[in-house]
Parts: sequence; structure tokens; C-alpha cells
Amino acid sequence: MCGIIGYVGDRPAKDLLLRGLERLEYRGYDSAGIALRENGGIDYVRAVGNLSNLKAAAGTNGSVSSHGLGHTRWATHGAVTEQNAHPLAGCDGGRVAVVLNGIVENYRELRESLIADGHTFNSETDAEVVTHLVERHYDGDLIAAVRAAYGELEGHFAFVVIHNDEPGLLVGARRQCPLVVGVGDGEMYLASAVAAFLAETRRVQLIDEGEIVAITREGARFFTQDGEVEHKDVEPIDWDDEVAEKGGYETFMLKEIYEQPDAVSETIGDRARRGKLVLDGIGLTELEIQNLRRIVIVACGTAYHAGVVGRYIIEEWARIPVEPDIASEWRYRNPVLSKDTLVIGISQSGETADTIAAMRLAREQGARTLAITNQLGTQITREVDSVLYTRAGLEIGVAATKTFTAQSALLSLIALKLAQVRRTLPAAEIEFILEELYDLPERMEHFLDGDHPIDEIAERHYQKPFFLYLGRHIGLPVALEGALKLKEISYIPTEGYSAGEMKHGPIALLDSETPVVCIATDQKVVYDKVVSNIQEVRARGAQVIAIATDGNEDIQHHADDVIYIPRTPAFLQAVLAVVPLQLLAYRIARLRGLNVDQPRNLAKTVTVE
Repeated sequence: MCGIIGYVGDRPAKDLLLRGLERLEYRGYDSAGIALRENGGIDYVRAVGNLSNLKAAAGTNGSVSSHGLGHTRWATHGAVTEQNAHPLAGCDGGRVAVVLNGIVENYRELRESLIADGHTFNSETDAEVVTHLVERHYDGDLIAAVRAAYGELEGHFAFVVIHNDEPGLLVGARRQCPLVVGVGDGEMYLASAVAAFLAETRRVQLIDEGEIVAITREGARFFTQDGEVEHKDVEPIDWDDEVAEKGGYETFMLKEIYEQPDAVSETIGDRARRGKLVLDGIGLTELEIQNLRRIVIVACGTAYHAGVVGRYIIEEWARIPVEPDIASEWRYRNPVLSKDTLVIGISQSGETADTIAAMRLAREQGARTLAITNQLGTQITREVDSVLYTRAGLEIGVAATKTFTAQSALLSLIALKLAQVRRTLPAAEIEFILEELYDLPERMEHFLDGDHPIDEIAERHYQKPFFLYLGRHIGLPVALEGALKLKEISYIPTEGYSAGEMKHGPIALLDSETPVVCIATDQKVVYDKVVSNIQEVRARGAQVIAIATDGNEDIQHHADDVIYIPRTPAFLQAVLAVVPLQLLAYRIARLRGLNVDQPRNLAKTVTVE
């Protein structure tokens, strides 16, 4: 989730680009850079770290260039280095510069082809292939070169290109990632968010999926992939600065809930394409994977719930015993470890004190260690043997949403990798699951764009004094996470529990004022048991809200309300089933007039014990 801004007009571009990047820094702050066309060439300035480092590197010299690009990076491919910072130059004397947000899924094949053609790569990024593709196709027409390059790319991305030989022109394209045109007086902008140019203009033109856009100071032209010119109306926007930073959403948490398809898509990205699995970074040889006897997953809070999802998936597919544990407890238990134990630590921030300490202990005792985190270069990455990154982008809301779904998706890939090496699943089944996993973001988007009774349910229950969440099997961690979201942001006492354990205590809490949220998705092993638990709940007068799979009409006979999610294989349902629970918690908290982005007493990263 990087930030892009491009400018062409009459004013000096440098300060406009830097100010735009300030407004986009929430999209990434690993490194940043600008490229300005002036003095017959393209000048590049890049720096690692936050934007202040780029400003210092750019200096105070009065550049007169009125044509340039800017980028602030959230690293996905390649370390956080100046070499990997955007804009990325080609090998033709830096005559082409590209900035990109997203993932190029087929970059490995493209890179090999380009190297065979004599292109020299200077970074570890997937994005650099776009620069060389444009070079390959350029014959005096940048629009045609971008269109041709776009046709070779797979993935989800938005990019903008500048070429030294075509002054006053920027060309961009988007596929499943944001890019918008800002229309000024005698000047134009291209950016990944309106916030980048809101201080300069409040007029925009929207770029449709799969379109190419070319801007000059006179205006924008839009092209389909076939080259046909498209007309676009200029639309006014009335966002204030705060709303602009939130992409038009009322809160960061709601924005991040709706960013989940992108977060999951980027996390899966090039790791699962066309039924093939490529999981670089797991840090284990095939022999070591075959010799694994046990996996321990340590984490805290939401990450722990993702770890419980991982237990069900890994045990089912790879047939390795898995123990998810709370890091703050596990580290004081004098755990029993050996060299054939893999300890996986999950931390969104990479700075969670208890999880870091647990991983340090595991490594000291001879176990293999693997971290799952969303942040490059953080402390946990220095305490382990290997690291796999989610690619969820910056999460500002304190209550984690998109990091849970990204972590669950990545754990699914790990489970499939282990199963593939250990031969515990047939190759055809692995290919089928990978295709289903690849389609998950589209199903999430379908749900988020659909009509559901969540608002009505929230209206009826937001003043209730207690909620109970129940789940079994893969539905248990979903129930635990849903309950955590509600208590975090609404301050309503909430219990998340195994439905099978309800009779051993929590059933005493039920009365006619108790909403009970039940995860009743299509899990053949336990679905009938869940229905039985629901009947026990209703017999005590409680009101049942069921999360069910599309097409399941039977559940309507047992629940007061049903929220349907798209159908997907049982072991992938957690990624979908948690989304309505996030939205339900959100709506209840907003009805109670609470600040969901900064709930009381909570911090985004717990760096102390």
C-alpha cells in the first residue's frame, strides 16, 4: 500500500510533490523518492525512512521543474534500502522513471525475459519490471509503450510513468488499485488518493479498471486497453482534509475493513498463481519440513486468534501437531522444545514485547523460528531464523481488522507449503485450494459491496448489557476475534466461547436480553452440533445472530437473524466470516457514540510487558 503522486503544470513540482507525499505518508513510510524532469534529463532523489529524510536529501535548491513523480513506499518485495526506493529508473541512462503501488504477480517470469533481452536490474523489487517493460516497448510513444507493458502484467497495481523524451506528459494505469486524476487550472495531478492534491484542487476524474490515462497541463485523456479514447466528466468533491486522509470513510477502522480485499490479495499476491505455490522466506529445507514433529504458534490478542486459525489449517492439511499459545504465558512456562519444533511468532507491528521475548526464548532453546509480521526491519525480524510478511499496509485503527485476515491467509499458504513438501495432500487438492485462496479477495469484496442486515441488527442490540459469541472448529477463532472486536471498541462485556463448552458454565448467563452470535458456516464436521447449540440457546430465550454460508436456508429456522457470507471451502471460511463481525462491532460502537479508532486504554502496539 504505497503512495503515488505525479504533477505536470506551470509551477515548480518539487514542493508540490513533497507536500503531496506528506498527505500520503500514512500509505507507507519505509522509504520515499521523487523524480523531476529538468535540464534535459530526469533527476532522482530517494531516501530510506520517513519523509523528513527525503526532504533533507532533496535540499532547498530552487528546482524549476514542473513535471515529476513522487512515491512513499510500503515495502513488499525487497528490503528497505535506497536501492529499492521508488521512483525506479530503467537501464537506458535513467530516461524512464516509474512509481508503483501494488503487486506484479508475474514479475519472476518477466524479469527472466527482460534479463535475457539484456536489461540490467538495480533493485530487488517486483515493480522494476514495469520500468524495463516500458523501455522494451518504447518507440517514441509513451502511451503506446505503457499500454503494451500493461498487457503483459498480472496482479493488482497502479503505476505512473515519466519519460525524458516526452516533456509535460505523465502516463498511468490501474488494475484493482487506486489511482485518481486531480484537475487544476493549467495543471494536473495523478495520485493514489485524493488527499495528495486536496490542498490544490477539489476537482477529480476517476480512472476505471483497466484504463490507461495520459495527463498534460491541458488535461487528461483516457484509453481502453484497445486504445479507444474514453470521455470522463470532471467531478467536484467536498471532502475535508480529515475525510480525505481516510479515503472518504468516516473512520480509519471502517476504511481498513474495506481495505481487506486488497490486503489479502497483496499478501497472497505472487505466492499463489495459477494453482502454483511459491513461498520464499519460510527458511526451512524440504528435509527439515519433513522432519518437523511439532509447531508452536505464539502471539497476543488478534494475532493469537489468527494463530488458532492456523492450528486448524496446518493440522488438517500438513498433519503436524500445532499448539497455539498466548506469548505472555508460554514464555514463563519453561516450554519443552527441540530442533524438530518450529515456533511461529505472529506480530502485526513486529514490536510486541511478549511475542519477541517468546521467540528469543525459542531460538535460545534450539527450536527453528519463523516470524509473521506486517513491518519490515522490526525487532521480531532480528530475533528469528526467517520471516514471512503480510502485505496489509499501514493499519492506523487500534482494533486490528485487515491484519487478522492477512495473517490468516498467510497461515493458509504456510499450511499448503508444509502439506506439499510432506505430501499430505494430493497435488490436485493443493491446486484447488490455491485457486480458492486466490479468489478470496473477490469474495470479500462481494460481501462488502452487498446488502446485509448488520445495521438493523446493531440498532436492536447496541444497548444490550452483554453479548456471547459461540463457534466450533474453524468457527471458534472467528468467535473469539468477533468478541474481542466488540469489547475493544464498544466497551460491552462480551464472552467468546467454544459452543461445545457453553453448557459447562456460560449458559447460565443467558436470558431474553442476551444476543448470542453463532458462527454457523458450512463445516460438515460440526454444523449439526452448532445447530444443536443454537437450539439450546433459544430454549433459554436468548436472541441468536447467525453467520452462515450463502444458500443455507435451514439456518433461518433456528436463528433470529442471519448474515450470509459467500461460499468457500470450510478451512478458508475464517477470512470471510470475521468480516460481518467486524462490521457489527463497528456499527454498535458508532451507535454508542464512541471513538472506534482510539478506544480507551488501548495502544496499537504493546511494547512493554
